[in-house]
Amino acid sequence: MRGEGLSREIRKWDLVALLVNVTVGAGIFRLPSDVQKTVGTYSLAAFVVCGVIVGLIAFCFAEVGSRFSTTGGPYLYAKEAFGAPLGFMVGWLMWLTRLAGFATLAQVFVAYLGYFWPPAESGLTRVAIITALVVVLTVINLIGVKQSTRVGDIFTVSKLIPLALFVGVGLFFFNPAGFTLTARPSLGSFSSAVLILVYVFSGFEAVLVNSGEIREPHRVIPFALIVALSASVVLFLLIQVVCIGTLPQLASSARPLAEASGSFLGALGPPIISAGALVGIFGTLNVIMLACSRLPFAMAVQGQLPVQLASIHRRFRTPHVSILVSAFAVLLLALPGTFIYALKFTVITRVIVYASTCAALPILRRQARIAASIHSSVETAPQGSFEVPAGMVISIICVILCLSLLANSGWREARDVTIAAAIGLAIYTANRFGQRNEDSDDAEAR
Repeated sequence: MRGEGLSREIRKWDLVALLVNVTVGAGIFRLPSDVQKTVGTYSLAAFVVCGVIVGLIAFCFAEVGSRFSTTGGPYLYAKEAFGAPLGFMVGWLMWLTRLAGFATLAQVFVAYLGYFWPPAESGLTRVAIITALVVVLTVINLIGVKQSTRVGDIFTVSKLIPLALFVGVGLFFFNPAGFTLTARPSLGSFSSAVLILVYVFSGFEAVLVNSGEIREPHRVIPFALIVALSASVVLFLLIQVVCIGTLPQLASSARPLAEASGSFLGALGPPIISAGALVGIFGTLNVIMLACSRLPFAMAVQGQLPVQLASIHRRFRTPHVSILVSAFAVLLLALPGTFIYALKFTVITRVIVYASTCAALPILRRQARIAASIHSSVETAPQGSFEVPAGMVISIICVILCLSLLANSGWREARDVTIAAAIGLAIYTANRFGQRNEDSDDAEAR
């Protein structure tokens, strides 16, 4: 522990499991068909291109993340590199994205549960299930990060078993005729497919918010990022290969993995994959709650949100106020069933976060070198334990790639992100104004 009072219970392989858990989320159970519909068999190329882009971005995260050991992740990176206002904006957008993501996945969880128990999809039963989900995950996070990470370990393994079965068996049954190339898609369509796939590959950035609870984060973060994302990319490619080769109607499928499994696993295929989806979604929800609830805490520690959010439970050493506030917000969004952000909205905010971290890399490098030359404090210019080869070039390339992805987003989603940013700016300004008034009152009292 250092400074924040949180307990460092996330070990190296716990972090790998958390990263795999959040990366191999619910998206892979649906998006193979959406990408196939957009670009046909060129979906494999889209997976590869997106994997390369996210891989380069992950290298930037590995270096920047190795420079920090306190809670905050991309929010803290942006604050240190670009100042408090932009840092707050990154943290605010990340928090909203996680809230919306949790609420959306809760609806998907209920839908998959409805495969086995139809009443789960409507009425008071649905409300009770979503409420129970939020309450269980809140309690797990309240009683300790160790318990939360152990739950993550269990659900990561449980999630990967049906997916490994899907790939391992499906590779022996795919039809090569399914890989016949159709008309080459336009650059715009291909870029849109890659943008959609960012949702599949993303999520790793949220786990880094918990750096204040990771053991030896300087050393562990680069290792865990590279191992987890490499494994996830390989798994995603193999899943897409099996889907294309075993499901001729892939482009129109609502549950591609479940329907594809029926062609080679028989009647057992759909229930096995549907059960795997439920396990996978629950595990992802756990990781989202773990990261989402730490963002308000980190921003309060930095003086950008009310100080009450920085409170730590005396017994459990968890940010209990921040956890409860985040859980309440999630419940408000999930219960109505109508508040589901468009896919591209969450992708836009994530790409903004990626661009900010990649742009922060050269700035933090420069700050660290200046600090080393004048023996300055590592707190104001953190030193890293991992340095990306040709990091400056990779940083510039990643920022350009992020901007090009943003250029292919829809105007409605861009408008919603702008509105969300404006609300965040109002909250930031109000909090700063309140702090100045308190400082003035304290000065007058003295």
